[in-house]
Amino acid sequence: MKAAVYTKYGSTDVLQIKEVLRPEPKASEVLVKIHATSVTPVDTTFRSGNPKYARLFTGLFKPKRTILGTEFSGVVEATGPDVSRFSVGDRVFGAAPDGFGAHAQYIALPEQSALTDIPDNLGFEDTAVIGNGALTALPFLRDTAKLKTGQSILIIGASGSIGTCAVQLAAKLGAIVTGVCSTANVEMVRALGADRVIDYTKTDFRTEQHKYDVIFDTVGKSSFRKTRSVLVPDGIYVTTVPELGTLLSPLFRFLNGGKRAKMSATGLRKDADKIKDMDYLKGLMAKDELTAVIDRSYPLEHIATAHAYVELGHKRGNLVVTMPQENPAL
Repeated sequence: MKAAVYTKYGSTDVLQIKEVLRPEPKASEVLVKIHATSVTPVDTTFRSGNPKYARLFTGLFKPKRTILGTEFSGVVEATGPDVSRFSVGDRVFGAAPDGFGAHAQYIALPEQSALTDIPDNLGFEDTAVIGNGALTALPFLRDTAKLKTGQSILIIGASGSIGTCAVQLAAKLGAIVTGVCSTANVEMVRALGADRVIDYTKTDFRTEQHKYDVIFDTVGKSSFRKTRSVLVPDGIYVTTVPELGTLLSPLFRFLNGGKRAKMSATGLRKDADKIKDMDYLKGLMAKDELTAVIDRSYPLEHIATAHAYVELGHKRGNLVVTMPQENPAL
């Protein structure tokens, strides 16, 4: 099978399309022929090895896992003898175990992994990107921030893969949503359900009079220290990117008027919890109540170009990579 492989850290030049052995499903595993996957900032971070702390997950000196890719959709090609959840031919989408292995034509994973079927009215590209944006945004809003109807929320990075989902889900939860994005994305973010949109190239949200119950930094562009002035008493700042102020804020909450910061490793949740959320999210998409925003789609052979585009930091929503569908010999 074809796969995007990297054996050392560095620029996009370290990515190579190679023929590698196709995995064989074990007794309780399914083999999925991948139709679509994505490139996310996590993939570009793991590829580059920067910041250096990322290597704690990937290998200090060289990658331990040589195929990146955190999410995918496709068709069940084969099943082990003990599999009962899925059958050959099922259309499925899921999150790759440990966040690796989806940038390939096939992936084998346990049937109890974060994997579920695709509704008839949804396609491979739309469902492939649920595993990153929506599956991150939902637990952050619902469980970490405990967002409630009527609360005000500021979403930083509202035009990205997590942000576009966060805007829609926060609105669905009944919150008053303010999105922060660049000029080019203002109308898109408003169309997704934001009540207000701040163009960060023109306005610093910290200089406004608005105060927020929740600030959700989806891209790690700010910090608790920089944003706490626009939080209400007992307000909460949540972020997908760990930083020292977030980690220490619970120790000094009394100094911050009850304001606090939280970070959550949503990717480390139990697969059973992820499946419940995936089923909920695909239901919303099937009813046109949640839209997967896709900026661009590249074939596997252009995955280096996809990485380079993600690293520019200007993508709208998600970036999809599609797989060649011939049957390889290996």
